[in-house]
Amino acid sequence: MSQKPIISSTYRAISILFLTFIFSIPSFSQGRSYIKQMIREWGECRNVAITKTNGDLALYSTNGTAQSGLPDGLSKALTELNNDRQYIDDVQLTENGRWMILYGNNGIRWNDIPYSLEQKLRDYNKRNEVINSVTFNDAGDWIVITDEFYSSSSSEITQWLKEGESAHGELWAACITDDAMVAVYAKGYKFYGNVPDSLRTALKNTSLDVYRLKIAGTAWFFADKNGGYNYNM
Repeated sequence: MSQKPIISSTYRAISILFLTFIFSIPSFSQGRSYIKQMIREWGECRNVAITKTNGDLALYSTNGTAQSGLPDGLSKALTELNNDRQYIDDVQLTENGRWMILYGNNGIRWNDIPYSLEQKLRDYNKRNEVINSVTFNDAGDWIVITDEFYSSSSSEITQWLKEGESAHGELWAACITDDAMVAVYAKGYKFYGNVPDSLRTALKNTSLDVYRLKIAGTAWFFADKNGGYNYNM
């Protein structure tokens, strides 16, 4: 790659700082192309929330976001957390507009999540368990992963996770949609349902230590803890 002029690099750095400041402002009509544009501009992305019909979001740095078409309540909550300089760790969003934000030291905000999931999150918080990953769908299925434990909405899902743990080591993260499920382990992955073939291939070939993974239909994203990423959106 050819060397960029210093003035161009400086302008780009200033632009990123400015954009990071305003990313908490909702973007309602720019579409997923805007999200992809900003990920390319950043050169890194540590997490996303993507849907087929209900908006998209990308997370950058401590609490910078790029967003498009999100539900008003989620967009407002992200803006408040951004203004409070909270570290936004994860955002979940379903096709029916249910959402959850994991931030700061086990801080959680949500809208219309399954009641059994709400109870489990409150229980883990009372026990000072560090919550690392939460995923749920519109059918009421969910998985919560902490430093020491993991739980799910059904014994069948828990057994499925345990089988993967025996084969691939510690469970790091998971993603549930209405028609697919992926579990991310220290040494491999486990798949169920309509998981895109392109995602399976990308995970097989990646050199990243995958820690975050999201699916929306045929679209997908995964990243490590340092902002290294791959996506098909």
